[in-house]
Amino acid sequence: MTVVWGIVGMLVGVIIAAQLVWPALNFDIPYLHFGRLRPLHTNAVIFAFGGCALMATSLYIVQRTCQARLISDALAAFVFWGWQLVIVLAAVTLPLGLTSSKEYAELEWPIDILITVVWVAYAIVFFGTILKRKTQHIYVANWFFSSFIIAVAILHIFNSLAIPVTLTKSYSIYAGSVDAMVQWWYGHNAVGFFLTAGFLGIMYYFVPKQAERPVYSYRLSVVHFWALIAVYVWAGPHHLHYTTLPDWAQSLGMVMSLILLAPSWGGMINGIMTLSGAWDKLRSDPILKFLIVSLSFYGMSTFEGPMMSIKSVNALSHYTDWTIGHVHSGALGWVAMISIGAMYHLIPILCGKKQGEMYSVKLIDLHFWLSTIGTVLYIASMWVNGLMQGLMWRAVNDDGTLTYSFAEAVEASYPGYVVRFIGGGIFFAGMLVMAYNVWMTTRTEPAPADEQAVPAGGAA
Repeated sequence: MTVVWGIVGMLVGVIIAAQLVWPALNFDIPYLHFGRLRPLHTNAVIFAFGGCALMATSLYIVQRTCQARLISDALAAFVFWGWQLVIVLAAVTLPLGLTSSKEYAELEWPIDILITVVWVAYAIVFFGTILKRKTQHIYVANWFFSSFIIAVAILHIFNSLAIPVTLTKSYSIYAGSVDAMVQWWYGHNAVGFFLTAGFLGIMYYFVPKQAERPVYSYRLSVVHFWALIAVYVWAGPHHLHYTTLPDWAQSLGMVMSLILLAPSWGGMINGIMTLSGAWDKLRSDPILKFLIVSLSFYGMSTFEGPMMSIKSVNALSHYTDWTIGHVHSGALGWVAMISIGAMYHLIPILCGKKQGEMYSVKLIDLHFWLSTIGTVLYIASMWVNGLMQGLMWRAVNDDGTLTYSFAEAVEASYPGYVVRFIGGGIFFAGMLVMAYNVWMTTRTEPAPADEQAVPAGGAA
């Protein structure tokens, strides 16, 4: 389902990118309006694609590294089907315009309650398996997954507190600046724990496993973990510079965001340096290419984020397409590519084959280049657009009037939207290549039992 929802979510993304090039593509149908499809896209790629990837990998990794079966297969099945129901309900309600209007938390209160129930079941399966582990040590990937599960539960519950009015409408219990502060405490930590800590758990298992090398520095991985979770929770206010949020809170968010650069790069260096002595594997292993290049994008986007949190930089970048480029540097370059690498490693094992033994290695390599080229086109076009928009909006004449109208800035952004659509389309084409490769892998017979590599239990 990670592959399926990846295709669905990215298809919606390509559609709304096309609407910014050809606005008539909504056909005056309210359900196809950009304002309704955009939250469908974000929910589909974050919670459907990303969520399925995290659940699949975490429930695999926790068993391998704890040398213990899941505490309950029935509860794991409930988590799977419950999560699919959440996704389907999102796909129905968001195009209908049923929304709480909170970014990344648009789903209305009955679905929020379902998410909570499914998430608690997920936590029971994960932590229950750790409790019955046969090894004393808890491998660092499980620490990252643990923090992601606990933090997302707290974030979801408190940000979603609302007073229901009808079955499909509720109002937040918070008001004004407090509502904004709670929303971006949630919103940025959805990035920090759902899209960073969880996927770092994936990285700390699959990079050493695919490279067949021990993690570069286990001590650094532990320092990385504690530094990351201690600092990330404070970074949310950088989304609210120059708003009614108290100035001290804005400054605190900026400072914490700058500090965040250190643990983020510590993790990136730890992942990339795991290849020490095995760099030649990149020539022949496209799965490893996905994993290592994703770390490069992680390093880039976690440098860019703290820089954009600086108030003077934010004055130029805020509300521009630069932010969209930054988000997709992390979403396509980091989250999607590490997930794709993990899926290519895992899906053959699911089919009784050796790890990474997909139907076609050449198609994995093709997918890698489509993903990389698509991502670079996407983020470069948005960087150019964002800088241009910020400069046009702040340009003033000698008499103090604005040099450019907003419409002129939109018109100047048009070529960037065309390039963004092309880049997104190329990335989406890579997902279709992956779907074909996965389909063919599931249809081919596994190798004889005596030829299969049985992955060793334990850390990496």
